[in-house]
Amino acid sequence: MILVVVEHDGSAPDRLSVEALALGRSIAEASGEALHAVAWGSGAAGIAGALGASGVATLHAIEDARLDVHAPEAIGAALAQLIERDGPAAVIGTSSDRGSEVMAHAAARTGLALTANCTEVRPGGEWEATRQRWAGSLLEEARLDGPIRLLTVAPHAIEPALAASPTTVAVEPFSPTLSDRDMRVRITSRVPAEEGKISLADARVVVGGGRGVGSAEGFAALDELAELLGGTVGVSRVVTSAGWRPHAQQVGQTGTRIAPDLYIACGISGAIQHLVGSRSAKAIMAINTDRDAPMVTRATYAVIGDLHTILPAIIAEVRAAR
Repeated sequence: MILVVVEHDGSAPDRLSVEALALGRSIAEASGEALHAVAWGSGAAGIAGALGASGVATLHAIEDARLDVHAPEAIGAALAQLIERDGPAAVIGTSSDRGSEVMAHAAARTGLALTANCTEVRPGGEWEATRQRWAGSLLEEARLDGPIRLLTVAPHAIEPALAASPTTVAVEPFSPTLSDRDMRVRITSRVPAEEGKISLADARVVVGGGRGVGSAEGFAALDELAELLGGTVGVSRVVTSAGWRPHAQQVGQTGTRIAPDLYIACGISGAIQHLVGSRSAKAIMAINTDRDAPMVTRATYAVIGDLHTILPAIIAEVRAAR
């Protein structure tokens, strides 16, 4: 079987998990294996209906209330026990912060190699994979010769396509043996996102701001444009380092990787870690005074000039068009 590790909100898998499921389905079809999924926490079995759209045959539900909070060691231990019991041909997780952490614990527990940030996997007599290295600036070709292949999928590298024919998902409860030591690292509290705000990961339009915005107050125009376009604001690392905006809005290798229909990059030079975080945008419009800035040279559209003059003009045009 091909086993996909699914992160979910209690009713459906998140976007990165749907991408992992799409890769898992393609591997299962190519290798003649069944597609299985594993999820954890109270109500994990409740996502079975949503997994049918991805072609999952069986969901292994770890209904353990202790895993309602993120407990990476415990989840990794549970996953390792499932792997040792069933011996899947491959286990596929996401490259989210949490997904990567869980897969690393599972790899350590099982002694299996972990191939991270895959963009393509080719099963066969000798499995091969293409994966991102060095913040996505390098693609590496790897041969996977382990008895069980542990993989994570690079964010937004796989189209989150659904199966042509939905399946009826069988649910199999799985009860791992977890100790208090496994629970020593866990989330103890959470600060909820501001109600009504669109998350960076899901936004179809992102208005990004960098050093060129000049100050925390300078983001007022970016907030206004994002609201007009039904999007949200993202920022570069220098902005969070300056304390102008929270880290939750950072786009990049050490922030959120985005995949909007349009990314409007304002005053962002385009450091490699930021380019990696925004490379999955379908179109990029860069506004910058430097026509040679990396973000400008990689943009679909470029406006050369002062963003403090250009943004008010764009906002006025959008308002007039409405």
